[in-house]
Amino acid sequence: MAKPNLNLAHVDPVWDRICQEAENAILEEPLMGSLLHQGVLHHPTFQDALAYRIAMKLASSEMSEQLLREIADNVYENDPDIVSAARADLVATVERDAATHRLLQPLLYHKGYQAVQAYRLGHSLWNQGRKDLAYFLQMRVSETFGVDIHPAARIGRGLMIDHAHSIVIGETAVVGDNVSMLHSVTLGGTGKEEEDRHPKIGDGVLIGAGAKVLGNIRIGNRSRIAAGSVVLHEVPCCKTVAGVPAKIVGEAGCDQPSVSMDQLLNKCAGQQSKYEG
Repeated sequence: MAKPNLNLAHVDPVWDRICQEAENAILEEPLMGSLLHQGVLHHPTFQDALAYRIAMKLASSEMSEQLLREIADNVYENDPDIVSAARADLVATVERDAATHRLLQPLLYHKGYQAVQAYRLGHSLWNQGRKDLAYFLQMRVSETFGVDIHPAARIGRGLMIDHAHSIVIGETAVVGDNVSMLHSVTLGGTGKEEEDRHPKIGDGVLIGAGAKVLGNIRIGNRSRIAAGSVVLHEVPCCKTVAGVPAKIVGEAGCDQPSVSMDQLLNKCAGQQSKYEG
């Protein structure tokens, strides 16, 4: 049987939706036309638009937009998993952030999303042994977005960082899939040792604003860390911790706290969040 000759750029529902949202945005606000054409409609694929956006945001007198674009294009071509992760992060942001209504928004406007995608580029370069270039990207992400993620840190798919002010993720930190965190979160170490010294965040974890998780400790899957908490000890799966230092104050309250985004400590286990269903 002959195989159909499909142009993948035309069967990409995520990219098609982004382009349609861009066209609608131009109709609503013609003054945005130049930005939307350059940032979205001029590009044939999602990864092309993403590479362009990151390059535009991180370019400086030390490294041009054109050179950064070439670096990003090369990484995406040779490491397609990064593009898949970027899509998962995009969808996660729209699903979990009540202020985000279109796929277009994180791509163009959300520094948390853009910072994570720039980190993913740096992480790929780090794994290739191109550490100075990875460090350079880390520096520019910190200067541009106020988000400091070491390129050696390992971060899963479906990460949503809301607001993203003052996020710090250390060198040996591991973040699982489908994690949500708010601004001013620190995943930090506790000493000068060069060994494994940063937290390991499980899948589906919700980390509240201003929370600090310190040391080589495990935060169990589908747990919640309340805003402002300082976590110094391991947290079992499906628990809520709060306080300084943080202590277990109850169950997580739902199967997917990182998706429900419900941070109320008195939430009952069977109660449905306003963000669910």
